[in-house]
Amino acid sequence: MLLAEQRRLLCEHGRMAVETGLVLGTSGNLSVRLGDLVAVTPGGVALDRLEPEACPVVDVGGHLVEGELQPSSETPMHLAVYAASGAAAVVHTHSTFGTVVATTMTELPPIHYNTMLLGGTVKVAEYATYGTPELAANVRAALGDRRAVLLANHGGVTLGEDLPRAFEATRLLEWLCEVYVRAKAVGEPRVLTEEQLAAVVARRALHAPAFPRREN
Repeated sequence: MLLAEQRRLLCEHGRMAVETGLVLGTSGNLSVRLGDLVAVTPGGVALDRLEPEACPVVDVGGHLVEGELQPSSETPMHLAVYAASGAAAVVHTHSTFGTVVATTMTELPPIHYNTMLLGGTVKVAEYATYGTPELAANVRAALGDRRAVLLANHGGVTLGEDLPRAFEATRLLEWLCEVYVRAKAVGEPRVLTEEQLAAVVARRALHAPAFPRREN
């Protein structure tokens, strides 16, 4: 079976996406790239019910290489992200707070320094019908060099060097969106300045300090 380990990881993280409430029903899709091949979750199947052999494999041109089920309808969007980046994994969810922000805002402002882990301010891609080349193009344009993008009136997309890191980016994106939504209920959230964000980048560029080991 082609990309056996990658397909196993899709099932593992698909279950995690359901368990953590990032997706409902058959919504959401994940993919992993290895070379010119991409393993992707199939359309119309709940992510917590997947088996590795059910995940189709396509090439970077979108042609089915192996699998009985059809790839997710959002496969063109995944392939567009791969074409525009060095990512090896993509996660797309319809998480609650991410969708709230994507439905009301044009971007998620940097209200917490961990926004920099996603590359900075998260843009909201213009709306287009799901599964269309237009949506794929809009996502690619809004993503830029960041690790996350929100989709207007739809959900969110994150990418990573592997599936665990792409999934953690999704969890972080949802947390940042939740913090923003909850903060808006209390007052107007403070947005970090470019200078403050640059200081975060500089801080992370330094090696972590070596703390002395306690002697027993």
